[in-house]
Amino acid sequence: MTLPADHLATLRAILQSGSFEGAARGLGVTQSAVSQRLKALESRVGAQLVRRGAPCTATGAGERLAAHADQAALLEAHLARDLAALAPPPQTRLRLAVNADSLATWLPGALAALDGQLFDLVIDDQDTAHDRLVRGEVLGAITSRAAPLPGCDVTPLGRLRYIAVASASFIARHFAGGVNEAALARAPMLQFDARDQLQHRWITRHTGAALSPPCHRLPSAHGFATAARLGLGWGMNPEPLIARDLRRGTLAALVADCPLDTPLYWQSSRLLGAAMAPLTRALRRAARAGLLPPM
Repeated sequence: MTLPADHLATLRAILQSGSFEGAARGLGVTQSAVSQRLKALESRVGAQLVRRGAPCTATGAGERLAAHADQAALLEAHLARDLAALAPPPQTRLRLAVNADSLATWLPGALAALDGQLFDLVIDDQDTAHDRLVRGEVLGAITSRAAPLPGCDVTPLGRLRYIAVASASFIARHFAGGVNEAALARAPMLQFDARDQLQHRWITRHTGAALSPPCHRLPSAHGFATAARLGLGWGMNPEPLIARDLRRGTLAALVADCPLDTPLYWQSSRLLGAAMAPLTRALRRAARAGLLPPM
C-alpha cells in the first residue's frame, strides 16, 4: 500500500503537537486541511488512527503507522544528508583513488579538461584502489577490477603497457648470462610498495617461477624511472613514461618484446552517475589518447 507522504506527515504532526491546531501551525496549512488529510488517511487504511481529545492520541493502528512514518522520515533525512555530502556540484572537490602510473602519464589530461573542478587524489595500486570505493572513502576509482562493485558502474578505459627495464650497465652487471631465473633471483628489483606485484607477475610470466628478489621500494612513478636510469635496480615502468629513454638508450628492456599490459577500469557510484558523467567522459577521451585499446 502506497500512502501519500503529506498524509503521513499530517499524522505525525497531530501526534507530536497533540492537536489539529498545532499540526496546522507546524505544517503551514489550515486546520480544515489537517482534518481532511487525516480522514482520507483513515479511510485509506480502514481504521481509526487518532483519538480526538486534549491531547489527541494514537490508536494502536495509528501508533504503528506513525512509527512507520518516523522511520521513513529518518531514512529520507539521512539520504538527503548523504546525497548532499556526496553529489559534486561545481567548485567542489572530487576525492578519487588513482594509481601513480596513470597520474604520471595519461590522467592529468583528463583532469585538466574539467575546468573549475577541484580534485583530491588518493594514490593507490590499481589492484586495490577499488577497496576505497567499497569503504566509501572516494567517489570513484581507477582500478584493474573489471567486475562492477555493488552499486557502481564500470567503464573500460584501456591497457597501460609496462616494460621491464634497467640501465645498460645494470643489465651488463647482473644479466651477463641472460635474464634467467637464477639472475632474476639475485638482481636488485624496484617495487613501488608492498602491494605492487607487477615485477613478480612479469617474472612468473617470463620464467614460470615465483621468486622473491631483493628489492628497493620507491613510492614515486618518476622516482621509479629515475632509479632505473641510475642503475639502482630493474623494474616495470609504464611505456609512455620511458618511451624517450628507450629511444635514447638510457634504459633498455630486459627482454625484447615481452611487455606486460594492465587493463584499467573506471568505477564510480551509480547513484551519482549523472553528476559524475563529465568526469567519466573526460577519462574516456584521455584514455583513448594515452592507453592501448581495451582487449
